[in-house]
Amino acid sequence: MTVITPRLTLERRLLGECELLISLDEVGRGALAGPVAVGAAVMDAAGARRRVPEGLRDSKLVTEKRRPDVAARAAAWVQASAVGWASAAEIDEVGIMRALGLAASRAVQAVVDQGAGIENALILLDGNHDYVSKVHPVPLRVRPVIKADRDCASVSAASVIAKVARDGYMAELHGSHRDYQWDRNKGYASPEHREAIRAVGLSPFHRASWAITDAPTLF
Repeated sequence: MTVITPRLTLERRLLGECELLISLDEVGRGALAGPVAVGAAVMDAAGARRRVPEGLRDSKLVTEKRRPDVAARAAAWVQASAVGWASAAEIDEVGIMRALGLAASRAVQAVVDQGAGIENALILLDGNHDYVSKVHPVPLRVRPVIKADRDCASVSAASVIAKVARDGYMAELHGSHRDYQWDRNKGYASPEHREAIRAVGLSPFHRASWAITDAPTLF
């Protein structure tokens, strides 16, 4: 399999139209348990001239062992970064797409709180659907791009930062919910996870509105 190295081609072009990019990517959309997380990585024109950190890829293409180091280098490379969250209870209450919007809005607000100016910023969002504009309290310029997490280095940075944060959170939850093996499956539908749900039932961290026991294995 050919691994595509993310570049800054699109970022450099877009930064001719705006002063700042806030790149977003989600993690945990398809999990059965735990929150959904959206990473945000901020880049300006000067940052877009810096060399992409070695090994930076979409988080799905980085081994679990290497991800923390890659995430740390990604966070040091961009001008600011953050992770926004929406809980399993929020997913049950409002649905996964609005929950993604809540998490994305919180990630954007977190980098704004660090000093990123939103007025002349463009949101670069992985995927084909803008799930953040309807949720965020102020107007946003959003550019959804399919496979941005693979092709755009700033979105790859957001991806790996969010992945490491969410995996760490699920590993912490494992300490008090060992039956589900969240340290291994991170809340996704592994056979062992589904069998534990059938044996001991749902935890407060499961997405109870989903047809969990019948869910397909997602990885």
